[in-house]
Amino acid sequence: MNDIADNNLAPEKTVAADRESLRRRAGERLAPGSSYAGDVTPDEAWQMLRTDGAALLVDVRTAAEWNFVGLPDLKSLGKKPVLVSWQRFPGMTRNEDFIGELSAAGVTPSAALLFLCRSGARSASAAEYCTAEGYADCYNIIEGFEGDLDENKHRGGISGWKMRALAWVQG
Repeated sequence: MNDIADNNLAPEKTVAADRESLRRRAGERLAPGSSYAGDVTPDEAWQMLRTDGAALLVDVRTAAEWNFVGLPDLKSLGKKPVLVSWQRFPGMTRNEDFIGELSAAGVTPSAALLFLCRSGARSASAAEYCTAEGYADCYNIIEGFEGDLDENKHRGGISGWKMRALAWVQG
């Protein structure tokens, strides 16, 4: 039986795989027409960050989300998330200086970049854009930080970084 359904890993399952297996699986999940390297679950993103010293998590949410919803806590990995908004609040227009801000944060086109947003949509757009701009190894973290809405229209209980009990801190 496949542990991954609709691009979501069953919550009770963990993924242990070598770097190339993770990358291959990520590429297999990619939607037709997408050009970035692939889609990873939050658990797979954690494993990539843990095993690849050059891998970076790029959180593309807004400052309000970072402050009020929380941030991935990568201290145990000796890393910090790179915080660059894909869209500007409140109008949610695309950040026209996204690449410049990535560069200013020390992100290079050769790094493995794992993009994270609330639910996986903005991060997919950022991964696609950065790939087109010459960043060679871009991944979207499906499920995002908070995941999908439940039947009560709440996030954080069905999928996502927080639901999977990966390290995070309140902003």
